[in-house]
Amino acid sequence: MTNSDNGPVDACTVVSQLDATDGVILDMLEKDGRATLSHLSEATGLSVSAVQSRVQKLERRGVIRGYKAVIDDERRGLAVNAYIAVTPIDYSQEAEIPDKLKNIDGIMSCDSVAGSPSFMLTVRVESPSKLEELLNLIHRTVSVSTETTIVLQRYFAK
Repeated sequence: MTNSDNGPVDACTVVSQLDATDGVILDMLEKDGRATLSHLSEATGLSVSAVQSRVQKLERRGVIRGYKAVIDDERRGLAVNAYIAVTPIDYSQEAEIPDKLKNIDGIMSCDSVAGSPSFMLTVRVESPSKLEELLNLIHRTVSVSTETTIVLQRYFAK
């Protein structure tokens, strides 16, 4: 993250610059990325232009990284959600794994984790057979062992 005036800005500096009003704005936008400036203004007691200025500063500082739609995966045709624990067979190749998996359809995220596996993938596919195809593709792409956990039901997500 950089500051156009003073070079790099670390996350601790950004956090120390946030106040309670920024927190209200961030909470509201996190719950509803389409919250209007008018609604943010009412919640914070600031004018619409002051809220707009704060939102723009939060965007420039990288606190707000973007806005997105929340999609119902089943209605989209991606009925199977799963987590795949990925452990390298050759740890000298570990650093290359995320880049090699990055553009594979069905892999939604790749997180570095503490513990026995090195990475945890979140995947979404159409069916169990498509999950098997994805697992086979992962094994052809990188030299890893995997352990898959299928999500039966999501009770909540924040």
